[in-house]
Amino acid sequence: MPAIKKAKKIFVLDTSVLLYDSTAVKNFEKHDIAIPITVLEELDSFKKGNTVTNLHAREFIRYLDKITDSNMIQNWIPLNGKSHGKLRVISDEGSQQDAAKVFGSVKNDHRILNSALRLKEEEPDKKVTLVSKDINLRLKARALSLDAEDYETIRIKDIDHLYRGKTSISFEDNSSINKLYQSGKVNHSDIEQSKPISNHYYILKNHSSSALGYYNPKSKKVELVKQTSAYGVMPRNAEQTFAMHSLMNPEILLATITGSAGTGKTLLALACALEQRRNYRQIYLARPIVPLSNRDLGYLPGDVKSKIDPYMQPLWDNLSIIKNQFSESSKQYKKIDELVQDEKLSIVPLAYIRGRSLSNVIFIIDEAQNLTPHEIKTIITRAGENTKIIFTGDIFQIDTPYLDAQSNGLSYLVDRMHNNDIYSHINLEKGERSELANLASKFL
Repeated sequence: MPAIKKAKKIFVLDTSVLLYDSTAVKNFEKHDIAIPITVLEELDSFKKGNTVTNLHAREFIRYLDKITDSNMIQNWIPLNGKSHGKLRVISDEGSQQDAAKVFGSVKNDHRILNSALRLKEEEPDKKVTLVSKDINLRLKARALSLDAEDYETIRIKDIDHLYRGKTSISFEDNSSINKLYQSGKVNHSDIEQSKPISNHYYILKNHSSSALGYYNPKSKKVELVKQTSAYGVMPRNAEQTFAMHSLMNPEILLATITGSAGTGKTLLALACALEQRRNYRQIYLARPIVPLSNRDLGYLPGDVKSKIDPYMQPLWDNLSIIKNQFSESSKQYKKIDELVQDEKLSIVPLAYIRGRSLSNVIFIIDEAQNLTPHEIKTIITRAGENTKIIFTGDIFQIDTPYLDAQSNGLSYLVDRMHNNDIYSHINLEKGERSELANLASKFL
């Protein structure tokens, strides 16, 4: 019996998809790709600037220029490689249904919908699907009986089972726990029978005792984790103890810490960086800038420092908490001021990192859930010799359009990188900011 041939589809890509992944056209197997002419106009407005979206706009425009030497509105252009389909730019005029009339306004989103509707009328034998990271545009498409879906190539399928970095195990007797305390390490098989995960943490419990451990990929043993302080900051729970252990471990060059507001992610990262300052030439602190009303830094008055300071204030706040543990006359207090003054501790915009090689530094990126997978990769590939990179964030608190818990760069990093010998992850669950903050998180 002959194999049933798959019906060919046409995917219409929205601007948001190409700004998220400039290589998106290569990820639809042998199906054809249509780009509304309005999308090209929008990409043109994004091509200037230093953000990753500007970079993606430029890369896709260059790619189009490379693959075509004919009229893309009239002709289907073969994409590179035999495993891909064809590409065409489509007009937004001539569809029987008019999205602008249905929704009562003329705007780019409605022109994109009209392009897809016209293509659906021209190609009745093929399934035409709009692909967009804009939820509202997908809803409007479905209201017009047009198939629509999210771009899911770089997306975590099961966010509920995203790696959390730790396991809690209860024992009937004290033998494994006592052995861990006595010798400092035990065989992984004494703890659990599943395959060990590099730098995975364990909370071992018994009715009368408990212990903390982690699987060391070098010794291939579960080793005891002891509570330590960093620049005056003491961990307040098991997860914070694990986080500090991972941040202070010289064998771990890439660490991620996730958790909701108030769990201590940024504070722990800063304290551990300060504790290890002698091991690195500089400490860099950064967080993604998510401007209001999509306006970039150029709209703000002053020099670069004045422009970024409002966005970086939470980092300064955490630095103040660490400083204020000590008296103003103490060495620790003065040392932080000295590090800032000598630019040994610098708060920098992420856009300035691209193209640089970061050697002998410890680099903390806060609010990393607002980064795309491409931005995360760009940062990590900047790492030179003796560099440690720390990402912190809450994957369920995203301020960037077109990103969610399943498609943001931090989730993608945790999903792809865990079980690597130089990587560690821990998810913080208990809020430690204040009793009032915990009450609000629980009941509001």
